[in-house]
Amino acid sequence: MSDGFPNKPKILRGAFIEFGLSLPPLVVVFQFNPVQLTRNLSLSYTFPGADDVRRSTGPEADSKRDLRTFHGKYDNLSALQKEQLVTVREETIGFDIRLDASDKLDSGDTITEQFGIAPRIATLEQMVHPKSESLLGAAVGLLLGKPEGFSFARSPNPPMVLFVFGRKRVLPVNINSMNITETEFSTDLNPLRATVAVNLTVIEGKSVPYRYSKAMSEAMSLLNLANIAEIANVVVPE
Repeated sequence: MSDGFPNKPKILRGAFIEFGLSLPPLVVVFQFNPVQLTRNLSLSYTFPGADDVRRSTGPEADSKRDLRTFHGKYDNLSALQKEQLVTVREETIGFDIRLDASDKLDSGDTITEQFGIAPRIATLEQMVHPKSESLLGAAVGLLLGKPEGFSFARSPNPPMVLFVFGRKRVLPVNINSMNITETEFSTDLNPLRATVAVNLTVIEGKSVPYRYSKAMSEAMSLLNLANIAEIANVVVPE
């Protein structure tokens, strides 16, 4: 049905998609895109020989122990930049996923009428459980004549999940936590509305999805050079 706006742009949906093939395949397209994302980039700084200083004792060692004292030795920022050490922790992302059965109930969707949003919630839950615990994957393996103990869901670890949020972010992630709040139920007590708060850690490294997303981020940074003229409005001491 047309909503009266034929030129209305298509809105991309975020999603969790399992990387690799297993049974059952795990895919959750967000019914509603998150209202906000909270992204945390955490860094910690230290200086050469800091571990040796921390292991030593005495008043002199105490005066050399902190980063502030190390910084105080330098009046040249370029020299300081070359000497101080930094550890960049992997990025974490947090947001809420909102689920609501109303639209599909109005359209007469049979699965939603029977089970509400339980299938979506169940798929999200499977993304945090070790794949070796999958009963369905093991059963399919037996039906195909595979030896006992074989499973298409063979990994003892949780699934590898891709967080897809637009064309520029396709990030491999670990799901650190998933807080599910069910707020409305059918007569059969199937959930009809829920909010799922998730916290993710981006898996950085040489994987193709991460390198692609990093390349997109660097490209966005280059586009920011279009605003370089704004530096004229910044006061920098000579």
